[in-house]
Amino acid sequence: MYNSDIPTRAELPSTAQLIKSTILALIAAAIILVTIVLPAEHAVDPTGIGRMLKLTEMGEIRQQLAAEAEADRLRDQQSPQVPAIAPSGEKRSSLLTILAHLVVSPAAASDRIVVAQAAKAEELTIVLKPTEGVEYKMTMVKGAQVRFTWTVAGGVVNYDMHGTPVGGGKESSYKAERGVGGQEGTLTAGFDGTHGWFWRNRGTQPVTITLKVEGAYSEIKRVI
Repeated sequence: MYNSDIPTRAELPSTAQLIKSTILALIAAAIILVTIVLPAEHAVDPTGIGRMLKLTEMGEIRQQLAAEAEADRLRDQQSPQVPAIAPSGEKRSSLLTILAHLVVSPAAASDRIVVAQAAKAEELTIVLKPTEGVEYKMTMVKGAQVRFTWTVAGGVVNYDMHGTPVGGGKESSYKAERGVGGQEGTLTAGFDGTHGWFWRNRGTQPVTITLKVEGAYSEIKRVI
């Protein structure tokens, strides 16, 4: 340690060199922002490079599907909801379940959590009419992985595979494409929350999506 060479003052970068390096780093960051980030995230492509790299198209798909999903959510919220009235037997069962949860031991609670995150497998069949959209998501913890495959019978669909953090917040898109007949791979959760797919049928005929998932998730359900 004591024999290591100590740089001389002449070998240290000057203030001018530091300023130059900082400016170059800012320029590089700006180039990446304009040519890659803006086209891919927001479909904004002032240079045209994003479209050459097919990043702008991905951004356009994401923006379109996000807008459609939000429109579907608003429509569902505005639709009148009729509350279901459970029979008295179901009410008693619910009360007993709540009381059981209140007195359950910590060890039992821990067991439930482990079971919820254990690997499981499901297969869903989803029918989409022309122009109809649907969203299915799995509840996953950060780092959890789910192997998936989905196929479309009768046509093709637009899709956005994305995730939403616990408590809401900005969605994170993993991949989005137009006119696709299927997809397979592994979805790795980047954070605790819900992760899945939004599909839209832009064809003139109904299509049937068959979704198969297997891995570490607690539940999968329709969001839209």
